[in-house]
Amino acid sequence: MTPGKRLVLIGHGMVGQRFLEAFFEQDPSGRTSARTSAWQVTVLAEEPRPAYDRVHLSSWFTGTSAEELSLCPDGFLEKCGIELRLGDRATAVDRAARTVTTASGRELPYDVLVLATGSYPFVPPVPGHDAPGCHVYRTIEDLEGIRDAAATAGAGAVIGGGLLGLEAAGALKAMGLPTHVVEFAPRLMALQVDDGGGAVLRRRIEDLGVTVHTGAGARRVETGEDGAARALTLSDGTRLPTDLVIFAAGVRPRDELARACGLPVGERGGIVVDEHCRTADPAVLAIGECALAADGRVYGLVAPGYAMAETAARALTEGGGSFTGADTSTKLKLLGVDVASFGDAHGAAEGALDVTYSNSRDGVYKKLVIGADGALLGGVLVGDTEAYGILRPLALSGTPLPAPPEQLVLPASAGVPAGPVTLPDDAVVCSCHHVTKGAVRAAVNDKGCTTVPEVKQCTRAGTGCGSCVKLLGTLVTDELAAAGVETARGLCEHFEHTRAELYEIIRVKGIDGFARLIDEHGTGGAGAGAEGCDVCKPAVGSILASLGNGHILDGEQAALQDTNDHFLANLQRNGSYSVVPRVPGGEITPAGLITIGEIARDYGLYTKITGGQRIDLFGATVDQLPHIWRRLVDAGFESGHAYGKALRTVKSCVGETWCRYGVQDSVGLAIELELRYRGLRAPHKLKSAVSGCARECAEAQSKDFGVIATSTGWNLYVGGNGGMTPRHADLLASGLDRPTLIRTIDRFLMFYIRTADRLERTAPWLERLDGGLDHLRAVVMDDSLGICADLDALMARHTAAYEDEWAATLADPVRLRRFVSFANAPGTPDPTVRFVPERDQIRPALPHKDGQVLTAPLIAGARLEVRAG
Repeated sequence: MTPGKRLVLIGHGMVGQRFLEAFFEQDPSGRTSARTSAWQVTVLAEEPRPAYDRVHLSSWFTGTSAEELSLCPDGFLEKCGIELRLGDRATAVDRAARTVTTASGRELPYDVLVLATGSYPFVPPVPGHDAPGCHVYRTIEDLEGIRDAAATAGAGAVIGGGLLGLEAAGALKAMGLPTHVVEFAPRLMALQVDDGGGAVLRRRIEDLGVTVHTGAGARRVETGEDGAARALTLSDGTRLPTDLVIFAAGVRPRDELARACGLPVGERGGIVVDEHCRTADPAVLAIGECALAADGRVYGLVAPGYAMAETAARALTEGGGSFTGADTSTKLKLLGVDVASFGDAHGAAEGALDVTYSNSRDGVYKKLVIGADGALLGGVLVGDTEAYGILRPLALSGTPLPAPPEQLVLPASAGVPAGPVTLPDDAVVCSCHHVTKGAVRAAVNDKGCTTVPEVKQCTRAGTGCGSCVKLLGTLVTDELAAAGVETARGLCEHFEHTRAELYEIIRVKGIDGFARLIDEHGTGGAGAGAEGCDVCKPAVGSILASLGNGHILDGEQAALQDTNDHFLANLQRNGSYSVVPRVPGGEITPAGLITIGEIARDYGLYTKITGGQRIDLFGATVDQLPHIWRRLVDAGFESGHAYGKALRTVKSCVGETWCRYGVQDSVGLAIELELRYRGLRAPHKLKSAVSGCARECAEAQSKDFGVIATSTGWNLYVGGNGGMTPRHADLLASGLDRPTLIRTIDRFLMFYIRTADRLERTAPWLERLDGGLDHLRAVVMDDSLGICADLDALMARHTAAYEDEWAATLADPVRLRRFVSFANAPGTPDPTVRFVPERDQIRPALPHKDGQVLTAPLIAGARLEVRAG
C-alpha cells in the first residue's frame, strides 16, 4: 500500500471497533504496525459516544456506566492516528467520485470505504407505534428513555420474545414494573430453542412474575387524551393496560447507504459481499449486521461480526483469509434463567436423533442432537448450562463423545460429566475470536499467563460475549496444576482477592459501593462484563450490608442483591411471595396471633408454623407485600429476614419459666440474642437456638451457634447445621456468664463474617479453618490475633445502626415503587399467580398436575373464578 491512502469507516459499533483493532494490530514488540503512517483513517459515528459493549448493554440498568461499557481503549485512536467524528452520520456515498457526505455537510474522499452501519430495530407498523411511551432497545440513549419512563409507568410490555426482548423484560421487572412479553411465534426464543426448551423457559419466566403471551402479535397501541400510550391490544384481542411499550421484535440491516449508491442488496436486506467482505465495488467493503455474507445469511451476533471485521482487515493488508460462515451458538442468562443453544440445535441434518432430559420440577431441559455417525451436532440447554463450555466445542470439532449422550444430559450426580481434558487442542473454546484450546494452553505454558485476565489479554478469548469465561478458568487452572503451579483463590474472574480479603479492603478503606471496589481492586477483565457477575455482586452486596452501608434497596446496592432481597420476601414456585414476620424466641402475644390470622384471612394466604417457631404466610403477590407489611409493622412486627443471608431465628424451649426441668431463662436469652443479631448480613444464613437444660428441646447443637443452659452458666456450641450434610456443633466454651456469652458470640459471628467464603455456612467454615476449634477459641476468647477490639466495634456498629428493612421501606415512596402489579388497574390480580384449594387453604397450582386453577388469591368475600388449566 502506498502512504497516504484514505480509509473511511462508517459506523463505530462493536464490529467497527474490532475492524480498527485488527487493521492496526500490534507487532510482538508492542509497536503499532506501519499502517499507522500509511493510512489516513476517518470514522463516522452516528451516536454521541465511541464504540461500547451492546452485548452487556442491559447491565447499564444495574449501575454499569457508559464509560465502563466502552470498547475503545484509552489512547487507541490517538496512537493509530484515527479521526473519530461522533454524532456526524454519513448521509450519502458517491462511488464515482469516491466521497462520503456527512450530516454536517462535510465531504470526505476515500480510497477504501468500509460499511459497518449495523442494524436498526424493527418496529411493526401498528397504529400508535410512535406514540409517547413507545421505545426501542438498542442504544444507551434508548435505555435512558426507558428508565425515565419507568419511573412513572404503571406497567410495561415488550414486543418480542427473543434474546433482546427477554433482556428488556428483565430490565422492566427489575425496575418494579408488572411486565408482559408478547411473542408472535408459538414459543419464546424460537430461533434458539425447541418446543420442549421453550416450554421450560416460559414456565421459569412466568414463575418470576412475567406474563408471557405467545402466538400473538401487536395489533395497536391505544393512546390517551394526551396522545401517550395507555394500552396494547394484541392480535388475539387481549388488551394489556400499559403505558410503556418496548419494541424488541428483531432488527433489519442498515443498508440504505448502499441502496442509494447502487450497491446490490439482498431481497430481504443486507449489503451483498463476497468471502472477503467486498461488495460489487472493490473499493467498498461491508461487515457485521449490515452485510449479507457469501453464504446468504445476515448475522446478528457479535462472533460472526468480529470474524467479518478481521476478514476485511486482512483483505486490505495481507490479502488472505475469507469469511464463509460462523458459529451462532449462544449462552446467556435471561431473567435469571440460564439458556444456551449450539450447533444444529433443531436437528436439521438428515438422520439426526435427539437425546432429551426434561425435569419440569426443577425447570431444567437438555437436548443433544446426535448425527447418524454418533457425533454431537448441537443441542439446547435451559435451566442448567453447566456443560455448555464443553458440549459446544465438541459439537463444532466433530470429536467423538467422551461418554454415551444420555449420560451427558443427566444431572452431574447421575451422569458422567465431560471435562476440558476431553477436548482436542483444535477445539474452538471462544467463538467470538476463534480461539482454540491449544491457543489457551500455549498462553499458559509458553507465554506465562497465570490468570484468566492475562489469557484474555494474550488471546482475546472471553472478551466478546463472555460465555466461554468459565471454561477458560478451568483450562487455566488445569494447565497450571499440571505444571505444579499453585492457582489463585480469587472470588471470581473479576477479583483476585478472596471474599475475606475483600471484606478487609472494604472495611479498612471505607469503600461504600461496588463500582469503586471493582475500579480500584478488580482484575480489569472484560469477559463477563466489568459490571461484575452473579458470584461477586451478591457477595460484595452482603459485605456492604454487614458493614452497615445503608438500606439494601438504596442506590447501587439494590442491583447487587439476590432475587429474594429485591422484594424483601421469599419468591415461591408460582411467582407469589412469602411473608415471615420476626417472632423472637417464638414468644407471641394473643394480639399478635390475631393480627397475623386476620392478615392471612383477608389476603387469602396459606399459613404454616415453621421449624424455627415462626409463622409463614404464603401466597402474597408483589403489590400486596407493602399492604401486608404495613399492618404487621403497625402491630409491632418487623422483618424476619427469611429472604436474606442473615440471622433467621433463635429457637427456644420454655426454659425455667415454665418447665420443671429448666435451669435458666432460655426464652429471655433467645429473645435477647435474636434482637441483638437481627438484620446481621453474613456469607450465608444463620440459625441459632437456646435450650433451658441438657434435655436440649430447642436442638441447639444443630445450629450455627447454640446455647445450652447448665446450673453454673451457659455452654456455647458453634458450627452445627442440618440440611443435606448435617453436622453436630462443637463446644466452644462452657459455664459462661451472660455478658461473657454474648461477647463471645459477638466475636464468633464477626470473625466468621470477616473470614468465610461466599455462601459458606459456619460448619464448612469451621472445618477448613486453620487450627480448627482451638484456633477459633484462641481468637475470640484469648485475642490471639489482637483483633477482638475490632470485632467488638463491628458488632457495636451493627446493633447501633440496625433499622427494620420493611419499616424503612414503607416510609420511602421511592423504594415502594418496585412493589406494583398493575398500577393502571388497582385491585386486578396478577394472572400469573395461580392457586388451587387444599385442606381448607391454598397451594401453588402445578400446570402439569392440576386441571383447574384459581385466577385470584382467596380474599374474604370475593368471588372465585375457576377455569380449565
